[in-house]
Amino acid sequence: MTSATFSSIFSRTGCLRKDGVSSSKADTWNAKKVFVKCSVSTKTQKAEKEVRLGVLGASGYTGSEIVRLLANHPHFGITLMTADRKAGQSIGSVFPHLVSQDQRLKLRYDWHIEWSLNGWGNSLVAIILFLCLQDLPKMVAIKDADFSDVDAVFCCLPHGTTQEIIKGLPRSLKIVDLSADFRLRDISEYEEWYGQVHRAPELQKEVVYGLTEILREEIKGARLVANPGCYPTSVQLPLVPLIKANLIEPKNIIIDSKSGVSGAGRGAKEANLYTEIAEGIYSYGVTRHRHVPEIEQGLSDAASSKVTVSFTPHLMPMSRGMQSTIYVELAPGLNFKDLHQHLKLSYEMPISYVFFYTRVGAMDETVVILNLNKPISLFQDEEFVVVLEEGAVPRTHNTRGSNYCFVNVFPDRIPGRAIIISVIDNLVKGASGQALQNLNVMMGFPENTGLLYQPLFP
Repeated sequence: MTSATFSSIFSRTGCLRKDGVSSSKADTWNAKKVFVKCSVSTKTQKAEKEVRLGVLGASGYTGSEIVRLLANHPHFGITLMTADRKAGQSIGSVFPHLVSQDQRLKLRYDWHIEWSLNGWGNSLVAIILFLCLQDLPKMVAIKDADFSDVDAVFCCLPHGTTQEIIKGLPRSLKIVDLSADFRLRDISEYEEWYGQVHRAPELQKEVVYGLTEILREEIKGARLVANPGCYPTSVQLPLVPLIKANLIEPKNIIIDSKSGVSGAGRGAKEANLYTEIAEGIYSYGVTRHRHVPEIEQGLSDAASSKVTVSFTPHLMPMSRGMQSTIYVELAPGLNFKDLHQHLKLSYEMPISYVFFYTRVGAMDETVVILNLNKPISLFQDEEFVVVLEEGAVPRTHNTRGSNYCFVNVFPDRIPGRAIIISVIDNLVKGASGQALQNLNVMMGFPENTGLLYQPLFP
């Protein structure tokens, strides 16, 4: 629990105080029993009140995934959900797996624990939790949406509809857009690849691209973030650090990506019917998939020069998951181990010691005691990017239902080339999870808040 703090450490006998008052001074030492009082709160200094959220397009796959992830977020509460074709319905009636969300359990806890250290070991005395229920709002049509009780918005609307909607939203709102409408900085490029006029060119100038691990500092001060696409996320996370370090040639990059059917959205399409997709695989958007300019934009930024790629996506007979197999040319004199080591250094930070600290006394007269006697070998700096040990092959099962990206590098049998495999859940790290990660950064919360779901297996 990242919000936990030890408000006082003292030694005494006694019972749990219901008023929650803690002394800033240590009580008289008792040799037989040591009581530790711990106060934990969902509130932080930056968030004295809950952040009120709107989810636009809650009846789609990415919208419903946002609602699922928010179930465990201690600071974000949903006050508005829109879905034109499902207006008037509850989220549980549209997605039965979210039925418990109709009465969302909001944990408001200020809990106190006391335990004794005696001959019998640690014995828990008491935990007090304060719970309250709050009904989630029914979904409404976007034209009827009231934003007066909203601080931030997840926009999960289809491509081509978002620009007009966001243009009409109050300027006070923080916005994460999960569509492709603001991902491309070059408006003419957007119009070429998406076949329509950009309807909010004045907003495009203030948009920050939301690849969290790469552009975190820019995201912190953003009002409007364009959440990356699923394929570009799986490709850029391993390639950007390597291109920036000049470890691979930014040419001759070949990307073979495979996605679960949910990546095509929830709309009824003949190509996505069970009989069309089951027991088979097919390529789509061959030579002209709309994620190509987004991938090239990010890689070109990393290289400080124009980068082009060969990219072919495939639809797989699975509901979710994504794998990108990337073939690259090594810089002269390097081998795949150099790439693997650099990714480890990019996403993990080696340190010698982990610091265990105790805060003694009241908040205004704190004494911190550091314990340096616990050596560790590695501290993972980027929580959601996992560079596997040499030889381990990433699988889509590794990340299913989670916000993780698993990556590894392999030698190609062709000298001077390497193979990179990257896997994500296309609905989480490739969409809603990364969107929540971005909003956490924008609002000043730890970016893993609400995202500590372990992958599902099998």
